[in-house]
Amino acid sequence: MSEPLLRVLTRMRAHVLDPGTFVRAVGSGRQKGQGVPRWRRVELRYVDLKAGPHLQVVAYDDTQAHTSNHAVGDAARDAVDGLLEEPFGNWHVETTTESHQVRVTKKLEAMVHTSPRTETAEVDRGHDRDKDRLLREDDPVFVALGLSDADGRMKPSRQAKYRQVEEFLRLLDSSVTDAIDKGHLRRPTPADPLRIADLGCGNAYLTFAAERFLTGVRGMPVRLTGVDVREQSRDHNNAIAVGLGVAAHFVVGSITGVELEEAPEVVLALHACDTATDEALARAVGWQSSLVLAAPCCHHDIAAQLRKVPTPAPYAMLTRHGILRERLADTMTDGLRATLMRTQGYRVDVMQFVESKHTPRNTLLRAVRSGGPVTGGSVRDDYDELVSTWGITPRLAGLLELLER
Repeated sequence: MSEPLLRVLTRMRAHVLDPGTFVRAVGSGRQKGQGVPRWRRVELRYVDLKAGPHLQVVAYDDTQAHTSNHAVGDAARDAVDGLLEEPFGNWHVETTTESHQVRVTKKLEAMVHTSPRTETAEVDRGHDRDKDRLLREDDPVFVALGLSDADGRMKPSRQAKYRQVEEFLRLLDSSVTDAIDKGHLRRPTPADPLRIADLGCGNAYLTFAAERFLTGVRGMPVRLTGVDVREQSRDHNNAIAVGLGVAAHFVVGSITGVELEEAPEVVLALHACDTATDEALARAVGWQSSLVLAAPCCHHDIAAQLRKVPTPAPYAMLTRHGILRERLADTMTDGLRATLMRTQGYRVDVMQFVESKHTPRNTLLRAVRSGGPVTGGSVRDDYDELVSTWGITPRLAGLLELLER
């Protein structure tokens, strides 16, 4: 049931301005017809500085994060009031005992979902760079995975992986929150946790981090299954899961052949090589999964096809040099994947996963199931014209055709 927006924001304001129980808040999205917020996303938490406790605000624009600290009292109240006046469409507010999800409706009213946390959270006011992370270096997950040493310090050789985990968790957090707030993904309960499958999970660094963050930080019940073709990965990952006492289960199987007891609602495919990404996307479509996060690893299939067929005029200059042809193949592959997922009723965003200085594999496709398949129209026409012009056949197209039979 909706409530007056001002009443709800006033209630959330009281939570945020209580340093004793407030943990974290996130504002994102935008209200329909109310303009664009100054920031794409804001995150709020308290930190202890030498000058005393402050409300820390991290505001994200399209390129970077801006951090500001506001002393508890008038300065913090003014900062919070200014942010609540921004036309954000969603607010997620966490206290030590509850999690509040606020979504602003088209009528500018508020839908609120409040759930108790599975365990009482501690208020962490550390202000160093490590404690600004979504998961700290000394988290038991990182120690168990061998990223951190026995003293809880991230190993120098694993800093790039740590950065990758952090960026992935931020994308996962915003994607799950937005999908739930907009009704594309159901709200999980302890009796019916959110079902997540990580296809081609390997050593499961991101799998375990996702489970730990969603359950331990977000207080969200999840049941996570990791899939990999190697028995060694299954045994290794299941042993870590038992040691950590987490609700994660790992099985042996190919992406195309694995059978799960229940279809996953969220599918992860992170750095699955070449057409394995296409297989993961097709499985997600077949399962009618609500949210898909796929970070492709390499794009050999379309690149090989481009080498075998004549380049249509006037694009020869784009394929004459090998490095340019490879980059074109990367772009075409992910563009075609995004378009094919749109024809299956998904809203798709292609975004940067991790900055290229940390890893060259830095593209992520986020697909949210928002409707039924599209059988015609400009999207399909443009796709048909492109593949016909270039003489290529995307692997994902063939897999989706098999699903339709």
